Amino acid sequence: MNQAQMIGLLTGIIFGFLLQKGRVLRFDKQVGAMRLKDMTILKFMLSAILVGMVGIYLLSDRGIITMSHKPMNVGAVVIGGLLFGLGWSVMGFCPGTSIGALGEGRWHALFAVVGMIIGAAVYAELFPFFNSTVLAWKDFGKISLPEILNISHWVIIPIFWAAVIALFVFFEKKGL
Repeated sequence: MNQAQMIGLLTGIIFGFLLQKGRVLRFDKQVGAMRLKDMTILKFMLSAILVGMVGIYLLSDRGIITMSHKPMNVGAVVIGGLLFGLGWSVMGFCPGTSIGALGEGRWHALFAVVGMIIGAAVYAELFPFFNSTVLAWKDFGKISLPEILNISHWVIIPIFWAAVIALFVFFEKKGL
């Protein structure tokens, strides 16, 4: 196992530990999120985004990494979002939480994991069809919010942090 694989394994274990400690693997949290009654999962994801965005932009600005994001393709986002939501609502797990639940020994999560693998295989087989249909819908290319607004990402990041913290305060006041 090389160093990159070891780092990947270690960060995966840490992420799984945090998923478990954050209680986002629990079925009642999954259902609560789908019913907009419990924002634990949303708060967990937004917290990861807040930390990740700062870390990624710091690494990018220092030249340690090169940003390479996917193109903004309307068809892929719409269809992918619908499939993600459908899978989450049917199985009660998103991709990360299904692996975490399996790690906790909840074997029914295996159906979600197998479904993801089958879905990826079907997508790979049908890629030429998708490439000429769904992926041909409006494609905005590799864009980001700082590029669209033509301002530094260090202007957007604090605004996003403030908005998310305000959202967290709202959730806490509402008991969500």
